[in-house]
Amino acid sequence: MMGAEETPPERVDVLIAGGGLVGMSLGLALAGAGLEIAVVDAEAPAARRDAGFDGRVSSIALGSKRVLDGIGLWPRLAPAAEPIKEIRVTDGEAPLFLHYDHKDVGPDPLGYIVENRDTRAGLLDEAAACPTLHHIAPVRVQSLTPQPGAIIATLSDGRAIKASLAVVAEGRESKLRADAGIGITAWRYKQTGIVCTVEHERPHRGIAHERFLPAGPFAILPMRGNRSSLVWTEREDLAPGLLALPEREFHQEMARRFGDFLGALQVVGPRRSYPLSLSHAARYHAERLALIGDSAHAIHPIAGQGFNLGIRDVAVLAELIVDHHRLGLDIGTSDLLSHYERARRFDAQALIAVTDGLNRLFSNDVAPIVLARDVGLSVVNQLKPLKRFFMCHAMGTVGDLPRLARGEKL
Repeated sequence: MMGAEETPPERVDVLIAGGGLVGMSLGLALAGAGLEIAVVDAEAPAARRDAGFDGRVSSIALGSKRVLDGIGLWPRLAPAAEPIKEIRVTDGEAPLFLHYDHKDVGPDPLGYIVENRDTRAGLLDEAAACPTLHHIAPVRVQSLTPQPGAIIATLSDGRAIKASLAVVAEGRESKLRADAGIGITAWRYKQTGIVCTVEHERPHRGIAHERFLPAGPFAILPMRGNRSSLVWTEREDLAPGLLALPEREFHQEMARRFGDFLGALQVVGPRRSYPLSLSHAARYHAERLALIGDSAHAIHPIAGQGFNLGIRDVAVLAELIVDHHRLGLDIGTSDLLSHYERARRFDAQALIAVTDGLNRLFSNDVAPIVLARDVGLSVVNQLKPLKRFFMCHAMGTVGDLPRLARGEKL
C-alpha cells in the first residue's frame, strides 16, 4: 500500500479508479493472478477503517462468498460473518407469507451478513499483503485519456499512470463515466433508507426478515451475537423528522414497526440515512475503459443484492482479463469489453426490473393490490420447485457462472 506522497508505478496492467468494496475486490482478484494493478482511492485508508464511515452491512450471497474466497478475502471475513439460514417475507400484518429455508436447497447458508467496516478492513489488509497491488490514496483520478495501446490516468496531484485498461468503480455519481460520454438512466425514489444496529433480548437464529410496509420495505438482518442491522425504508418527507426524534421516541417508532418477536430492543451506535435511487449506464464500456459496480448499475436495496451484483461484475471481468493476459493478448480491446457487457447487462437489467417492480408493488396500501400480492406470496411459498429456483437465483448459484462464482480459482 502507498500513500499520496509516494511515487506510483508509471505503468500497470489495469488501473482501477475507486477503492471501495467492489473496486478493491477486482484489484485483489487481478493482482492475485499476477497482474500489476493500481487502485486509485479518494479515501484515506484510515477513513475506510473508521467504524463510523457508513454504518452499513452487506448481504453476501453464496455465489459472492465463493468469489471472495477465490480471491483470498473470505478467510479474513469469516469470523465476522453471520450465516443467513432462513428468510421470512411478510406483507404488513397479513397472515400470508413467504419462507425460505436453506435446508431446502442444500447444506450451505443462503448467504451471510457482514458489516461493511469488516469488509473494508479485510480488503485493506489483503491489499497490503499483495506485492502487485498498489493502493494509491488519498488521490483521485482526474482524467482518463485513451491512446494507441494504452490509457493514461492523470491523478489529482498531477502525476500520471499508463495502463492497458482502466476500470471505473467510483460509485453511482461517477465523473469519469460522464467524461467518457456514457449516459445513464436514473431516478430518485421518494424514499430514504434509515440504517441502524439493534441489540435484542432473544437470539435471531440466523433468520432475516423482510416486512413490507406502505412506506417501503423494513429489513431486519441478522448480525453476530444478539444484534441485527435495520434497513428501514421511509418516505423521504418523513425520514428527517424520524431521525431527529429523541432516543426514546425514535425507539418507539422503530419498535412499532419491528415488533416484539425478538424481545426487548436497544439501538446501539448512530442512526444514519441514505437517499434511495436507481441508475443504469447506457453502456458498460468505452475505449479501454470498463464500468463496474454502482458506476454501471445502482439498484434499490429491497432485496439486498447491490453488492452481489457488483461482485458478479468482478468475477466476469477478472476472468476475461486474466485469460487474455495469460495468452499474451491485449486486455483493453473492444472485443473483451463487449464480451464483458454482454455477459453482465442482462443480469443487471433483470435485477433492476425486479427490485424496482417489487418496491412499487409493495410500497402502497391499495386494498386490491394488497390482496393480490399477499396471495402471490402464499402461492410461491406453496410451489416448492418455484421457491427453490428463486432461492438459488438469490444465492447466485444458477446460470452460466464464471469460474470464481463456481468456487474455482481464476
